[in-house]
Amino acid sequence: KFAAGPSLHKIYKPKFHSISMKIPKTTNRYCPTCKKKTEQKIKSVSTGGKRGTLKRGGIARAKTRGLGVGIGNKGKWGSKPAVSKFKRKAKTTKKTNLMYTCKVCSKSKYQKKGTRAGRVIQE
Repeated sequence: KFAAGPSLHKIYKPKFHSISMKIPKTTNRYCPTCKKKTEQKIKSVSTGGKRGTLKRGGIARAKTRGLGVGIGNKGKWGSKPAVSKFKRKAKTTKKTNLMYTCKVCSKSKYQKKGTRAGRVIQE
């Protein structure tokens, strides 16, 4: 019934890191507080940074688990094998996180779902 060939996603792999997404500075969009379409400012907001792994709670939890105990250098709880280059980086891009601010009531709202892009350029 079906041709026994390689699937399409194995042949064509989109390179997101080279895609730059252009977004306008303002757009007309529905405002839930005004209950009508208004002009809204678009701002690209960065997502929060990663939490530090060696914070107070993390160190205390590791000590109760018995990590880093003993004589000698236990740098970050002992040596680990070298990780292959393939496993070092999972995602090369981030999803967009846009905030829309209404110019009438100045209320802000985030976008529902971000799209994956290498770079966001505002025009």
